[in-house]
Amino acid sequence: MANESLPKKQKRSQVIFKTLLQNHPTLSTFLTHKNPFELLIAVILSAQCTDERVNLTTPALFEHFPTPQKLALAKESDVMELIKSINYYKTKAKNIIKTSQDLVKKFHGSVPDTLEELISLPGVGRKTANVLLGQAFGKPGITVDTHVKRVSTRLGFTRQIDATKIEYDLQKVWKQTIWTDLSTHLIYHGRQRCKPKHPICNDCTINEHCPSKTT
Repeated sequence: MANESLPKKQKRSQVIFKTLLQNHPTLSTFLTHKNPFELLIAVILSAQCTDERVNLTTPALFEHFPTPQKLALAKESDVMELIKSINYYKTKAKNIIKTSQDLVKKFHGSVPDTLEELISLPGVGRKTANVLLGQAFGKPGITVDTHVKRVSTRLGFTRQIDATKIEYDLQKVWKQTIWTDLSTHLIYHGRQRCKPKHPICNDCTINEHCPSKTT
């Protein structure tokens, strides 16, 4: 796959996506939520924290503060107490309160559905914004987390290190219609098979399409 042309990369990405989709046809976001607001807060909390831990924490948080209006008026100490099991909970408490305040002041209490507006919120970068675009609003978005970065590099879709540059590379290779779903599948694949130190190449359904396979 050395010196592979862009059209061939695009074709290979489609085959990889179809294979991963066949393996897990119902795979979707890993964070429990009922609406865009809950997903936004959950994704902010998930930075450098496991989805499992976030899913254990958010029910109590949303029971106390179910809307942007209520969270915007929350005491920082009360929010910290509810999310203290999450990494960097002090900073995240400030961010989700400020984000809720901005939602109320700037967006009439609703979560915006454009990349530019989303990244204007505290604690929201392109990764979080793309999760919201894809999972909450059905708009194409490529989520470049540590797993997507690792797997897409091993698959030969990018040589970049910067997450934004990786996103731009993947936009060229992947069809826009699969941006959201392929991101989700690569995250899952990175957790289950294409692990950082010991990838399980001998039990990988896409290893024949991977230039980095070890078996």
